Amino acid sequence: MTLTFAAPTPDAIPLHVIDQSNCDAWLAGQGEQVSQWANSNGFTGAAGQTVLIPGSEGSVVMALAGFGTADTRARKRFVLAAAAAALPKGTYKIASGLTGRALEIECFGWLMTGHTFDRYRTQSPSTALLVAPAGIDAKRVEVQANAEALIRDLINTPAQDMGPDALQQATEALATEFGATCKTVLGDDLLSENFPMIHAVGRAAEKAPRLIELNWGTSGPKLTLVGKGVCFDTGGLDLKPAAGMLLMKKDMGGSANVLGLARMIMALNLPLQLRVLIPAVENSVAGNAFRPGDILTSRKGLSVEVNNTDAEGRLVLADALTLADEGNPDLIISMATLTGAARVAVGPDLAPFYTDNETHAAALFKAASEVADPVWRLPFHTPYEAMIEPAYADLDNAPSGGFAGSITAALFLRRFVTQTPYMHFDIYGWQPVAASARPKGGVGQGPRALLEALPDMLDL
Repeated sequence: MTLTFAAPTPDAIPLHVIDQSNCDAWLAGQGEQVSQWANSNGFTGAAGQTVLIPGSEGSVVMALAGFGTADTRARKRFVLAAAAAALPKGTYKIASGLTGRALEIECFGWLMTGHTFDRYRTQSPSTALLVAPAGIDAKRVEVQANAEALIRDLINTPAQDMGPDALQQATEALATEFGATCKTVLGDDLLSENFPMIHAVGRAAEKAPRLIELNWGTSGPKLTLVGKGVCFDTGGLDLKPAAGMLLMKKDMGGSANVLGLARMIMALNLPLQLRVLIPAVENSVAGNAFRPGDILTSRKGLSVEVNNTDAEGRLVLADALTLADEGNPDLIISMATLTGAARVAVGPDLAPFYTDNETHAAALFKAASEVADPVWRLPFHTPYEAMIEPAYADLDNAPSGGFAGSITAALFLRRFVTQTPYMHFDIYGWQPVAASARPKGGVGQGPRALLEALPDMLDL
């Protein structure tokens, strides 16, 4: 289902978005009939409240939506989406109460209320429609909403239907839609093409491991996106407990997020050259699975001691990042559901990122606040490099001690990018508790902020 604004119509119901702190004054200015009807229905402007105001003949002449207080909005995102979900089916147009960035953010949230992961449902709920208000870039909002829908659908699809082959098909479909090219290195060809760690992690699965590559654009700065595509993670021979596997369909969330960002870039025809690399595997258990204590040689030539087969994401990313670096792009961005340590540090709602480039960091942080896609910078703390250097190999994929797990994983990845400005995201990719415009399930973290920041990061 494509998420779009409704076509303008004379029958669209005017919608007034009411700040709770100004509700009494606003109602007082609307006349006795409006104020009495709103008061009798208990409307106070609280976040998510709605009321329809009837005219003299009983038809709806306006709708009111509560926007809460500034303090309430500081604790929530997409406040208007809660009202949109509560409004009866119909077409609405925002008549007052929102301007500027807030208007664009709330319109995005409204469109997302129209998205439901319905692949396994027989019916989808109907939602209120919104006419694109003046003052926003409607196409850009629609593009972001449909990219977010793609991200959520990919993550929410269970591994039975979203294995490495299906992830390849999704990438190929995106390439076809936007005139990009797509190629895949499959199975044992990973060895002959020198992607040994991708092969090692995925070789025990029924569905062959692969490296998927999408290319788009012929001029402008070169941007390479690398997304972790572990379509299911049992933990390998270091097997996860049952509870630890329940969300492992989302371990390809990094690849879903880079595909969402790629979709936005191509749909908006940004003036750059885009490359997307996705190492797609399942980390399974079989007689030929890689083992704790194995020492793998990477594409870059660095040897890696496997101290835990459940730290597999950084292994497949390492080979893909090496290939990315060989292409000498202007910027490499990796996204991965990589460590539980990141969740301990910042929780599920913030997307931590790493970069050594102060200009990139400042641009991203500013952009994130402007589009309500929150991120937080964590450090590439070089003194911790010793923690990823074991006794028998160049690198350790799972340092002991339990300290700084997200940072040491980021440092591990940085070893494979030596020529190019590099930014890494350690995302969660999952909304654990339903919220406005964000049902429980897969979610985008970082792509909209990156889209906003790219012009400053790449001088577009």
